[in-house]
Amino acid sequence: MAVTRATTAWRLATGAAYGGGGLGLAGAGVLALLRQQARSARRHVESRTVKAAPPPGDGVYGRGRGRPIVLAVLGDSTAAGLGVERAAQTPGVLLAAALAELAERPVRLVRLAVSGAKSWQLDEQVDEALLEQPDVALVMIGANDVTSRTAPAVSVRHLRDAVSRLTEAGTQVVVGTCPDLGSVRPIGRPLRWLARRWSRQLAAAQTIAVVEAGGRTVSLGSVLGPSFAEDRDLFSVDEFHPSAAGYAAAAAVLLPSIADALGVWPAAADRGLRNLRRDTVRPVARAAARAAGRTGTEVQATAVRGRDTGPQGPWARLRRRRPPDLPTPEQAERAAETTPLG
Repeated sequence: MAVTRATTAWRLATGAAYGGGGLGLAGAGVLALLRQQARSARRHVESRTVKAAPPPGDGVYGRGRGRPIVLAVLGDSTAAGLGVERAAQTPGVLLAAALAELAERPVRLVRLAVSGAKSWQLDEQVDEALLEQPDVALVMIGANDVTSRTAPAVSVRHLRDAVSRLTEAGTQVVVGTCPDLGSVRPIGRPLRWLARRWSRQLAAAQTIAVVEAGGRTVSLGSVLGPSFAEDRDLFSVDEFHPSAAGYAAAAAVLLPSIADALGVWPAAADRGLRNLRRDTVRPVARAAARAAGRTGTEVQATAVRGRDTGPQGPWARLRRRRPPDLPTPEQAERAAETTPLG
């Protein structure tokens, strides 16, 4: 059943986003060019990527009464914050400090993300997360699945299973979908065009699977998307992973959805909600396709006239919130109560 659903999610996403069809690239010369561009981009990124593991930053942030909110961060190097020098510059620490302010309660950060992880490796991370009984889990995964050309249905199946296990345990789940790899500078054309296509297709398929499993998604096209392509300061030295400023931008996009999942996002903050035209409720496949190309778009299940499902499948609501200001790394460091950063 899980395999069938994952395959269906992939087909729906592909069809909704691009109208189906093959790549249309069968020439031996074109295939040789793509392989050469892939090898060149990989050498460029690997030669500049920081070899040291990101500083974890696990610990308790903020002060207040009550049991600390437990935030688990799962996924790959983007979730871990590869490339920054201080734990306070990683997305997990920035989010923990910001959540503590919003909730007026301490937040305990448990970072389980591993650099280089693919979706099939989430199972082990979920095992560890469940031991911590997290209130909310952030998952950022997908880029390595694209670069390794993992079968999309396989990636989606593992992500769906991970989200299902977490939600069944009572954890709220927010997934930052696969970023747009089409603006990674070391990738040349036509591979860049294909990378964008593959990224967005996977992001759309991830959204369908996550929403059906009880989670919500946020489009992370911004992590390696158009704004990053225009601003070198948002990339780290390897021109693939975000810089400290880039991670802060991604965390700001994710914060409203994580806070809303916990019930601590202030209603007043949504007065500036930017609707996606007038229609913000759509069948999940159409919602996923639209969100994949629109940075910061949240997708979650909803009901229409009391019904969760319509003629075209489950209903989903799209939201776009204005990213809030986050604590600075210095403020995040001051919010740490116990575990030293780094």
